[in-house]
Amino acid sequence: MEAVLSIAGSDSSGGAGIQADIKTIAAHRLFAETAVTALTVQNTTGVFGVLDVDPAFVTAQIDAVFDDIRPAAVKVGMVSSAAIIEAVADALEMHEARNVVVDPVMVATSGARLIDEDAVEALVRRLLPLADVATPNMPEAEVLCEFAVEDDASMERAARRLAAQVRGAALVKGGHGTEWADDVLAADAEAPALWLRAPRIDTRNTHGTGCSLSSAIACGLARGWSVEQAVREAKDYVRGALASGLDLGKGSGPLDHMWEY
Repeated sequence: MEAVLSIAGSDSSGGAGIQADIKTIAAHRLFAETAVTALTVQNTTGVFGVLDVDPAFVTAQIDAVFDDIRPAAVKVGMVSSAAIIEAVADALEMHEARNVVVDPVMVATSGARLIDEDAVEALVRRLLPLADVATPNMPEAEVLCEFAVEDDASMERAARRLAAQVRGAALVKGGHGTEWADDVLAADAEAPALWLRAPRIDTRNTHGTGCSLSSAIACGLARGWSVEQAVREAKDYVRGALASGLDLGKGSGPLDHMWEY
């Protein structure tokens, strides 16, 4: 059984972050490992507090994982400060981590900001170059690329721009548009981009969608799949989890991570 390491924040409501990653990895029948970067006070209605973990302790968690049960893939989610980003990047470089999926979490589904202003520069400079796949949504791509990302043309432009900054591919996720949830994958700044089109699932319960998708991609890479296959399979998994119809909480509820079982 291959192991997948999630480096991310904890969600006390269990719908996103580390908890969503563990559920996703388990649903893919792989072994979940974690390095917690922050504790959050949140539920389906919002985020009410964030407590960052000391960067040295984040490093110690990553070191402990790599020194014993080495992960076949790594997913990086919420890294809210520049100091934590530097610590994570240093550790991944030292351990020569492979199959790294970076989900540049900036804003929660509820709208709460989850990253410091000065951390964005560190994310671009240190973490993106280590990514075999980066998975920003449209608002996150807009921040990273510093231009408006609002339609197919700008999504593809952003994917190509980010593909030049990572060591693998960039997936710019739609889902912030109208009735469609179209994503675009670019592995090269010049090569043709691949569009993955699908109708939007009609549900308000989307808490943890991005976390689950990036973890599912990491699971595919851990199994030795190509980036395209890992992304396609992950997208299908998340669509099934959304369509299952789980309805928990008073706000934007979680996905049904175990929908296939």
